Amino acid sequence: MSILKKLGIALLVILLLLGIFAFIVTRGDTADLPIDEVTGTDPTLQEAQAETFPTVAIADPVGWADGEAPEAAEGLAVNRFAEGLDHPRTVYALPNGDILVSLTRSPNQGGGGLMGWIANKLMTKAGANGPSANQVVLLRDADGDGTAETRRVLVDGLDSPSGLAWGDGTLYIANHDEVLAFEYELGSDSVASKPRKVTDLAGGGGHWMRNLELHPDGNLLYVAVGSDTNIGDKGMAAEEGRALIWEVNLETGSRRQFAGGLRNANGLDFNPWSGELWTTVNERDMLGSDLVPDYLTNVPVGAQYGWPWVYWGDNYDRRVEEPAPQYISYVRRPEYALGPHVAALGLVFSKEGAAMGENFSSGAFIARHGSWNRKPPSGYDVVYVAFDGRGNPTGKPIPVLTGFLKPDGDTRGRPTWVEWAGDGSLLVSDDTAGIIWRVTSPGAKPQGAIQRISGDRLPPQRELRGQDASFGADDYARIVPEG
Repeated sequence: MSILKKLGIALLVILLLLGIFAFIVTRGDTADLPIDEVTGTDPTLQEAQAETFPTVAIADPVGWADGEAPEAAEGLAVNRFAEGLDHPRTVYALPNGDILVSLTRSPNQGGGGLMGWIANKLMTKAGANGPSANQVVLLRDADGDGTAETRRVLVDGLDSPSGLAWGDGTLYIANHDEVLAFEYELGSDSVASKPRKVTDLAGGGGHWMRNLELHPDGNLLYVAVGSDTNIGDKGMAAEEGRALIWEVNLETGSRRQFAGGLRNANGLDFNPWSGELWTTVNERDMLGSDLVPDYLTNVPVGAQYGWPWVYWGDNYDRRVEEPAPQYISYVRRPEYALGPHVAALGLVFSKEGAAMGENFSSGAFIARHGSWNRKPPSGYDVVYVAFDGRGNPTGKPIPVLTGFLKPDGDTRGRPTWVEWAGDGSLLVSDDTAGIIWRVTSPGAKPQGAIQRISGDRLPPQRELRGQDASFGADDYARIVPEG
């Protein structure tokens, strides 16, 4: 075969692949419901319509021009805390006011075969692919002007780091395949110690971020690990150690599955009213633009949320080929829908010392990274979910920061993580723009602590012995009158 003929065949193959790529990008399902109808405590769930190829609507990241900033909610203001960062994802505030940020990308850029090639192109278009800086950087605003003037690489040579936590002189960093512990003294500009491995994790996969939350008592570490696939497409053996939250005992080194059936748990924080762990979760794809809502929910010990077999409590996904386990009849329903395909990531609750004003003093702040597979796009914002006095979410998500998504479909940035700074402001990482935004309520005073809900214990059960029972005088339900 001549060289020209081979080149011609190669060109035809390339054109065919490009044609398939263009076909996938331009087709797809358009949402029938406004986003508000698929959020909240009782979202509308349409009939599932399985897709052979996902709906694709990728927003090209174009960055923020000089002087541009997101639009803040009424009563709030926003400024650039730090910029010029290489894909900042998770943000963590140390007790002394220093801020840590992970500069990171996926360890696996795309996959094999045609679908892997297409996925790689789509993620590159969305600004997610590229070499990972693999660093944790320290930012310091020593003069208190709302901008970090100090920037130091605290830890280098990591492997797609994301989760960050600090307690009792130890800095915990989650790579995609392990959790490491470093000795670290607050205020230091470097970490001199060699890391100690805390635990191994399932590495890579379709969801590679591994996020951390330290228990307030300091003895337990929670680690969120996402699934490898959409709905267990490679079999459940490939999902071993995934789609769950680990609880690691830092004193003994042992760990247990704390909660499961969570396709891609991300943000972690403790509910100040109940003390219970809560998380944001990215749900499954390819059931249309109106399904399935990502969610915010509590995570009691032993909780099971049903992935991949069911979603939103009792809705079976008929595409899943693996036989359902016996526990599937006892899965939990999520507490609050954040909207389909919004990619809910960072989460923090209102807390003592936060200074966001009265309208934002009793709820949760959530970064919605933004969809790549919904028409029209969803997310690309930071929202506030109000909680009632008993610690339950209410109403609809309230916009806190918007303006990331442009009217022409491009995006200036993608909000990724949220964290409280020491001065009570809210920090928001914007990974594709390389910026950390600082949101404040000018003139607002730091809020007080949210009161922990407590109640009297139930009285002990009365004792029964065969035909006899022991009762006290106040156990009688009624008094029968004489005569």
